[in-house]
Amino acid sequence: MLLHITFEKPNFPKNMKKRFLIAVGCLPFWAMAQMGIGFKGGLNFANVTSAASINSSSQTGYMVGVFLAPNSKGVLTSRHEIIYSRQGYNFETNTQTGKVQLDYLILPQLMGINITRFVQLQLGAQIAFLLNAKADSTNSQGGNSGSFPSAMSYYNQFDYGFGAGVEIHPVLGLLVGARYNISLAKLYKDVQNGQAPSFSSVDARNNVVQIFAGWILGPKPSNKK
Repeated sequence: MLLHITFEKPNFPKNMKKRFLIAVGCLPFWAMAQMGIGFKGGLNFANVTSAASINSSSQTGYMVGVFLAPNSKGVLTSRHEIIYSRQGYNFETNTQTGKVQLDYLILPQLMGINITRFVQLQLGAQIAFLLNAKADSTNSQGGNSGSFPSAMSYYNQFDYGFGAGVEIHPVLGLLVGARYNISLAKLYKDVQNGQAPSFSSVDARNNVVQIFAGWILGPKPSNKK
């Protein structure tokens, strides 16, 4: 005796299919209503800490990025960002002058405190990945000068630290702000005497001030104070 089983194709009503397609099409708009999406860009004023022996000075770079800001009607909120940051430092020793340029992909995770609907304080942690490194030096005593083709090999490719700053939301989706980022990880892989390209034993760490402007699509800080 053979058992014959057949399966019939479900016959969904046409209006159900239309409702499903409409729901799928509305998902991006629903997500935007729940989550502010924004972009920003600005200037970096970068240096390194603990670098008095190489007379380090600030180097101007730039940053661009996108972020998510969950809708919050209370005082506390959060911010999730992806930032491309060009930073570095200039240096000068008894025998060398030069500059170091470092490109990072930074992932800040911040807590926001809405002081008013126009002002938000931000504080949190971040991790960063070194994408590219360039360095050059000039020997003031007539020795070898030029760029370092293997600059990436000198630096740690993972960085971490803290960031704190303030944002002002004056009108519509416009934002302007400033942030201070301090790294806790060592910049060099192996701190030693005569290390290139700064030619010192400096245990340096990244130190960056950012000034930026941007635009938020979706909810803005809603504290009505």
